Amino acid sequence: MKVINASWYEKPAGINTSISCGGVVVRIKNGRILVAMVREDPASLPVLPKGHQEEDETLQQAAIREIEEEAGLSELTYVSQLGTQERLDYSKSVWKTIHYFLFSTNQAQGNPTDKSRDYEVEWHELRSLPTMFWPEQRKLLDDNRELIERALS
Repeated sequence: MKVINASWYEKPAGINTSISCGGVVVRIKNGRILVAMVREDPASLPVLPKGHQEEDETLQQAAIREIEEEAGLSELTYVSQLGTQERLDYSKSVWKTIHYFLFSTNQAQGNPTDKSRDYEVEWHELRSLPTMFWPEQRKLLDDNRELIERALS
């Protein structure tokens, strides 16, 4: 497994760019705020669901579609925008601008619709998050913890 370091956050000159959209999906269980994350296999580290924006989609529509494809969650309530992040893609061949949105749900089980990958959704407590594959996603959650908590109270 690759280790993500500072080199993923340095934009090379002349590199192709793309737009991705993703979501922080949260729900409350027993008074605790849980965050939906996905894994492609049990040995991988979790990530937030996100992916490329398609031509006919708004940024928010792309985030909703990607959440359903990767996490199988479709009963979403929009809460707010969480901002953008930039980095290289996994192969370091494209510079990505990623737009994140906050959604709430009561849906506990997901059935991912992307049949090309074997995604599994899992829920992690906002106050005790695991190590994540992309460090900037963890920072996004840490930086927005108060906003997320207020939105669900």
